[in-house]
Amino acid sequence: MSRQTALVIDDEPDIRELLVMTLTRMGLAVDTAATQAEAMARLAEHAYDLCFTDMRLPDGNGQDIVAHVAKHHPQTPIAMITAFGNVDAAVNALKAGAFDFVSKPVDLAVLRRLVQTALKLGEERKAETQGSNDKLIGQSAAMQSVRATIAKVARSQAPVYIRGESGTGKELVARMIHELGPRAAGPFVPVNCGAIPSELMESEFFGHKKGSFTGAATDKEGLFQAAAGGTLFLDEVADLPIHMQVKLLRVIQEKALRAVGSTTEVPIDVRVLSATHRDLSKLVDQGQFRQDLFYRINVIEVKVPPLRERAEDIPMLAEHYLDRIAPEWGIERPQVCETALKALMLYGFPGNVRELENILERAVAMCEDNRIEVDDLRLPEPSCADTASALDALKATSRGGASATDASGTANLVDYIDSLERDAIVKALEECRYNKTKAATKLGITFRALRYKLKKLEIE
Repeated sequence: MSRQTALVIDDEPDIRELLVMTLTRMGLAVDTAATQAEAMARLAEHAYDLCFTDMRLPDGNGQDIVAHVAKHHPQTPIAMITAFGNVDAAVNALKAGAFDFVSKPVDLAVLRRLVQTALKLGEERKAETQGSNDKLIGQSAAMQSVRATIAKVARSQAPVYIRGESGTGKELVARMIHELGPRAAGPFVPVNCGAIPSELMESEFFGHKKGSFTGAATDKEGLFQAAAGGTLFLDEVADLPIHMQVKLLRVIQEKALRAVGSTTEVPIDVRVLSATHRDLSKLVDQGQFRQDLFYRINVIEVKVPPLRERAEDIPMLAEHYLDRIAPEWGIERPQVCETALKALMLYGFPGNVRELENILERAVAMCEDNRIEVDDLRLPEPSCADTASALDALKATSRGGASATDASGTANLVDYIDSLERDAIVKALEECRYNKTKAATKLGITFRALRYKLKKLEIE
C-alpha cells in the first residue's frame, strides 16, 4: 500500500520543519511549499491526502489556496494555520472550505488528532453517501438542494448551524452530516439545550470532579467528553442562558475544557453542530444571544425547508410512514385515497413532517376497510378561507356528495386539480422534448412518479 501524502504550505522554515517531522513520524510522505505559487504548482502535479496552509504567504493569501483545494480537489481535506487567537481568520477559513484549523504555536497533540481525523476521509465515506441520503425523504428541488449542501459540509470540521421550523427534521440532517463525514465511526451525541436545568448545565456539558459540589459522589464525564472523536449536536441552542454561552464559546474556540471542580484543562476533539427553530440573528439584535458565539457556530448554515414549501414530497413521505406504521401495528398497509392525498397537499402543516406522521397514525386508527379518506385525516381547520373551501370540496367529493363548483360553474375540484397537473406535465414534456427523465427533474418528482401520473391522467 502506498504511503499517504501531505502538502505543507508555510513561509516559516521552523513551522514547516515541525509539521514535516510530525507528519513523517505518523507515516506520511510530505511535500512543502513556501509560497502560493509553489503550492499551486505542487497541487497541479500531485493529489494529496492532506494539506496544511499558512494564513499569510509572501505572494498571496492562504484562503485562496483553501478555496482552490475545495473547488478542484474536494476529497482533499485542508487545514489552515492561523495566529493564536485569530478567530476571524479561522472562521473565514472554515467558510472558504477548510477542514479545520490549528493555531500557532502548534500544539502537537492537537495536530496529531487533526491529522488522524482528516485521514479518515476516503472511499468509505463515498460508499456511505447514497445509503445515508435515502433517509431524507423527498425528490423536490428544495430537498435535492439540502442533500447537496449536506454532502459538501460533511467533509469539513467547521461548525454547522441548522435552521428550520419545528418538525422539519433538523436532527436527521445533523445525523447525516455526521454519518457522511470522517467522524462517522465516532459517537453522535444529541442534546436538547432547553431540557437541561440552568444550574446543572456546566456539569452536564463539561463534567465534574468528585466532591466539587453537594451530591457529586463520583467523577462524571460531560457531554463533550462523551462525544470525543465524534459529533455533539446542540438542539435548540437558542435556549442556552448567557452564562453558558460564554463558557461554550471558549470551549469551541480553544478546543479544551475544564470540568467543574478541576484545576486543569483537557483537550477535546469534537465537532459541534447546532440547531434551533428560532431566529438567532434577531436574538443577537435583542441581546439574548451572544454575537461572537453566533458567528462561531454559524460558520456554515443549512436551511431545512418547511413541508409547505415542498408539498410535492408529501405522497412519498406518506408512503414512507405508512410502510413503517403498518408492520409496527401488525396490520395490512392502508391505502390513501386520491382525495385524501390532495387534502394533505393543500394543508399547510405548521408542525411540518412530524405533524404529517402524527396525522397518518391517527388516520390509520380511524379508517375503515383499510382505506384512508379525507375525514379520517381529521385535519385542523385552516386559517385561509380558500384552503378551507378547497378542503370542504374534497371532503364532499370523498363522501360522494355534490360536485364541488365555484360561482362560475367550474367543474369538480378533483378534476380541476387533475387538469392543472396535466397542463404542467405536458408543458414540461414539451420543454424537455419529451425526455421523461428530464421532465421529471424539471417537475421536481421522481421518474416513477411521472410514469404513474402519465398513466393516471391518460397523457399517453
